[in-house]
Order: sequence, then structure tokens, then C-alpha cells
Amino acid sequence: MKNIHINLLILFFITLSFLMYSCNDDLLEEVPLDFFTPENSYQTFANFQSAITGLYAITRSNMYEEENISAPSAFGYMSGTDIIMNARGDSRRMGDYALWMQPLNNDLIRRHWSNWFILISNSNTILSRVTQSQMTNEQIVLVSAEARFFRALAYRYLVYLYGGVPILLEELTSPRSDFARASRDEVLNQIQIDLEYAAENLPDINLVEDGRVSKLVANHFLAETYISLGQYNQAILAASVVIDNPNTALMTSRFGRRSTVSPGDVYWDLFQRGNQNRRSANNQEALWVAQFETDVPGGAHSSGSVSNLFHLERAAGPTTFATFRDPDGVEGALGVPLSDYNSGGRGSSFLMNTDFYLYDLWEGNWDNDIRNAPHNIVRDFFYNNPNSVYYDSSSVKYPSPTRIAQSWRWYPWPTKITTPGDHPDDVYADKENQILKNSAGSTYRDDYYLRLAETYLLRAEAYLLNGNSTSAAMDINTVRLRVNANPVDAGEVTLDYILDERARELVYEEDRAITLRRTGTLLERVRKHNPLNANNIMDHHVLWPIPFSEIEANTDAVMVQNPGYN
Repeated sequence: MKNIHINLLILFFITLSFLMYSCNDDLLEEVPLDFFTPENSYQTFANFQSAITGLYAITRSNMYEEENISAPSAFGYMSGTDIIMNARGDSRRMGDYALWMQPLNNDLIRRHWSNWFILISNSNTILSRVTQSQMTNEQIVLVSAEARFFRALAYRYLVYLYGGVPILLEELTSPRSDFARASRDEVLNQIQIDLEYAAENLPDINLVEDGRVSKLVANHFLAETYISLGQYNQAILAASVVIDNPNTALMTSRFGRRSTVSPGDVYWDLFQRGNQNRRSANNQEALWVAQFETDVPGGAHSSGSVSNLFHLERAAGPTTFATFRDPDGVEGALGVPLSDYNSGGRGSSFLMNTDFYLYDLWEGNWDNDIRNAPHNIVRDFFYNNPNSVYYDSSSVKYPSPTRIAQSWRWYPWPTKITTPGDHPDDVYADKENQILKNSAGSTYRDDYYLRLAETYLLRAEAYLLNGNSTSAAMDINTVRLRVNANPVDAGEVTLDYILDERARELVYEEDRAITLRRTGTLLERVRKHNPLNANNIMDHHVLWPIPFSEIEANTDAVMVQNPGYN
């Protein structure tokens, strides 16, 4: 299942592709054969496949890397939105926009900028060298399609986070300090061009291995780009390519390795270990899946230590295994992380859902929408210390003084962030009693980059903006029917409703901050639904600042800062 892993050779290619420069000196025009150079590293199809694998590695790192626990990358995509906020109520992890959105010495802001441009640079190196290679025309087209997809993906993040950015389409062979920002529409137009090429030339989804992009993935992002450009008919057509493909379908009945476990349902099955991939689990809903494996080189998960990746179990799970007193002041929780619905794993209480997500979104469907079932959203912690007289009693009914004083110690959480009762064997200290090692904290499964349910909701958005609320309602109801939610009438469909449905379906999957910026709804929805950030998000925070280090280094041209930032 794991065909896309990092190894030392791939890392070498990654480094090589953006650090090596060519030289005009005739004495240096030789092409060495006994060590790697750009000239001899990009020749065969195998060479280029190694370089393409590097693009996957960079993307996975950009999406999940946690270099600094105070500012891991993915916090910038999830926290500080209408449905997710900093659990501890302080300024860290997007808890205070005014403090976080600073162009000077902010590692979060700088790293997103530089990491996505590294992906662009590496993609450009591949594209600049394909015609000089030994590959066949068919191989050149295939490699070019994949590289152009990743270049478009990088610009997607950059344009929604920073607005217009420099457009680079050629390999950089010498240092430059004269970059100029293109407009937002110019960047979106370039994304469109690259994705159209990828959608035309990538293989169909039934022909690619798990973890690899296909023409359907390109069409999904192409539909999104068309919406941003106001080309709604084109967006509908691109999304329909994905939805109408005979190899895709929403999963509507139970499936996978835990399909007989009760309680459970098809939505729950989507997030169980081993169920994410099309080939290994026959998951027809999966469009693109990030590949992880525990204790496998390049697999990113380790049973012996918490790796440097952003893990939802740790980030979004409550810290109930630590101090959690019962009403009498006695320790009400065991001091070990447990793999069960009560504790969920080794949570650290960094992120939590807003009350808007936990309560308001389910009004009218509280009991029937399976996404709100107790095994999909845990809403109570039961004291699990046998020494407490409240053992096995509800901490909601009998409130904990710890929770009253520090509400971040426990809060309701979606079970998709972890794998209750099903951690890998090597992560258990005592499997029989479901006791985990203290080094647990990963989400020990593959993660969805894209599911078909999101494509339905994206097409609904295009239909609505194109004036067809009836078709928009039909797409939304296709998603809602699967989870036994009441259908929506065409007259009730608004952009806000679609964003609500995305929250119900895609919480902790979609890059919520990107979605809200893309749809122009960040300010309104954060101010309305997120009490922590409502008073510190300012109008200019709809865009991130350009890192000051980039402006300062660009000495031969003016890199204009976004409005509102010093």
C-alpha cells in the first residue's frame, strides 16, 4: 500500500533540485558520471519518478509537518476559524490574530511561504529538464502533468493565503532578487492553465496507485479554481467529471476491516485504520489519500516517539489522562492515555471545536444525522479512576472542578481525529487494558486529502453561484442522504448553508481557513461563530502578510506588502 515514501536518495534529489546552479565557465561544462548533478540526475524515467516522489514528500510535509509545537503548519489551516479554535484560550496557535499575523519573525508565516515556493521550484526544475531527457514523449507528458499539478497546488495555497504572489515558471539557475507580485487573478489563471494540462494528461483514478494523483484530483481543484474566477459553468463541468466517473461513488454501506464493530456506521468506517485507500479497502469515495505507516522508514509514524508531524489525536484530543479531579477533589482520571472512546488517546488539548460546530450545526438533526452519533462525536468523559467514588459516572452530570477551572482539559471531540480502541499494537503499553504508551499521539491511519463528498459540495457551490439552487440542493442532499440527515429545500440553500454542510462533513479534513478565505467568508464567520477570535481578527487578516525577510531580500524590486501590515 505504501508506494510513496521518503528515502535518502529522494531527499537528495529534493535538495539538489533547488540548491545546484549551472555555470557558464567552459571548464565546468563536463557532465560527471560518478556523482549526481542536475545534468545526469534528470535523464531516465526512473530519475524523474524519484524527483516526482520528492514532490509528494514535500506536499505531505507542508500539510502535516510540526517543526515547532507553537506553530506547526496545519494549525494555520484549521485553527482560528468558525469551527476550530485554540483550546487553551491563549494567544498561541492562532488564538490571537493580531499577534500571529506579523510579517516580522513569524515562523508560521515564513515557513508556509518558503515551503510552497520550494515545491514550485522543484516542479519547475522537473519541467525545465524533461525535454532534455532520455524519456519517450508519452513519459514526458506524464511527468509534466504530475509536476504541473503540484505547481498548481502550491500556488493554490499561496494565492488564498497571501493574495497575488510572484509567478515562477522556469528553473532558477542563479540567485534572483527582483521578484514582483502578480495579481490574484493572474495567479489563478496560471493555476487554471496547469490544472487543465494535468486534468487532460494524468491517468484515470483506476490506473494510479494509492496515494498518487489522478485526472480526477486535478479536475476537483480545477473546479475550485473556476469558481474563484467566476467561471461557474466550467466549474460544474469539471466537478461532474469527478462525480460521474464510473470508478467513484460515495460509500453508502458499511465496509472495511471494522465493518462489524458496533456501534458504528458507514461514516465511522471512513476513518478506521486501513479503510482510506481505493485499492486496499475498495474505498470508492477516496480521491487522494496521504500515505502514513507506523515504524516503516518514510512512513512518518513512530511507536517510540511523537514524530515531527501534525497529529490530530494529540492536537485536537482532550487531555483527560492528566489531572482531572472529580467533584470531591479526588483524581477522577487514570494517569495514562487510553485507546477508548472515553479518552481517545494521548490528547494534548491544543485545538477544540467551537460551540457552533458542536451544537448549532446539528439543530433539527441531532438524533438522526449519524455524523453526530456518540461514536462519531464524543460528548462526555466518564471518570475512570477506580479510586474515585464517581467511577464510571458522567463528568458532564457531575462536573469536574478541574474542567470548570481549565475547560481545555476536556471537551467534546470528533472521533475521526484518532482511532479509539484500534491503535497499532506497538503503540500499546498494555493492549488488553487499552493502555497506550506516553509516546502515542499520532493519528495512526492514512489521511484524506480529498473525498468525493467534498466534490459534491463544491459542485453545489458552483450550481448555487450559477443561479441553480435546485441542482445545488440535489448535490447537498446526496451527501446528507448517506448520513440520514433531513434533506434541504432549494430555497434554503445559501453559501452559508454549504459552508455549514462542509463543516459537518469535513471537519478536521478540509483546510477550513483556506475554504473561508477562498469564499470570502472568513471575517464574517469567525466573528459570528468563534468567541476566542471574534474580537482579534481584523479586516486585513483576510490575507497573511508577506514575510518581511522576503521583502528585505528582494533588493532589486519592490515586493509590496499586503494592506494593513507594517
